[in-house]
Amino acid sequence: MLDKEKTAKSEIERLIEEFLEDLELARNCSPLTLRNYRHYLGRFSYWLAKNFPKAKLTSIDLEIIKKYRLFLSRFIAPDGTPLSRSTQAYHLIALRSFFKWLIKNDWRVLSPEKIDIPKMPERSLKFLTTEQVSRLLAQPNVSEPRGLRDRAILETLFSTGLRVSELVKLNKDQIDLKRREFGVVGKGGRARVVFLSPAAAKWLGKYLAIRTDPWRPLFIRLPGKNPPVVDGEKMRLTARSVQRIVKKYVRKAKLPVDATTHTLRHSFATDLLMAGADIRSVQEMLGHKNIATTQIYTHVTNRQLRQIHETFHGKGR
Repeated sequence: MLDKEKTAKSEIERLIEEFLEDLELARNCSPLTLRNYRHYLGRFSYWLAKNFPKAKLTSIDLEIIKKYRLFLSRFIAPDGTPLSRSTQAYHLIALRSFFKWLIKNDWRVLSPEKIDIPKMPERSLKFLTTEQVSRLLAQPNVSEPRGLRDRAILETLFSTGLRVSELVKLNKDQIDLKRREFGVVGKGGRARVVFLSPAAAKWLGKYLAIRTDPWRPLFIRLPGKNPPVVDGEKMRLTARSVQRIVKKYVRKAKLPVDATTHTLRHSFATDLLMAGADIRSVQEMLGHKNIATTQIYTHVTNRQLRQIHETFHGKGR
């Protein structure tokens, strides 16, 4: 058992680090997840030390948790914005996970089930119609290398439902244009196979045909006529760059939806479900760990079915 005679602050900070190390090694959490957990738990540690300097880890009770929840609900960021209800919930989810880990490691602390999570607001999903997707895909000027690359990016995002973080990690040798499929490793180290539509395979093929460089990354910053001799990784597009590319063409297409890279992922899922795909298959293609995450898309498709029912049902009576 670890030495529990240290102050509450140093004790908690040390245990948070051990918890994060366990998340990284045992559960293979992504760097983004680790960063978020560090931020959420660090805020709790700082608040506890400031407001309950003599508190021990084992003395944290529901009254302290209640005061922390009140602190989160009243928190105002330096830019003047409060924490959203979902962000408050993420703070408490991280705290609950930390306490579960403590109990697993024989610490007698507050039962994590007693830490209530505020009800999350229903997610409002943005997705594009078939006509809007077609308009967006038609925007890049494919007579130019940059436009050809951008068309390949847009087609790949819509065809596969990839997260932007997964897209930018792709390498040329991963892509099998003949079979129109390739493997990716997504959140939590979960591997899956994704599939390319004939159109996506066609535009990827045209884009790769103009690539004369030796670099591995699939999507790169396009150099001039004389490519610099650099490490190919330095030429790889970042997630932020791809997000900017999508935003550029959304504005150019004058879409009524403020679409993002994730909107294309939503559009991929809703397109499959509305065409009759079963939800388990869509879960696999999206790389969701839990079916509940995929089920948020059924709210959208159910609304579509309701509209169809109201439009067409009983018109002959």
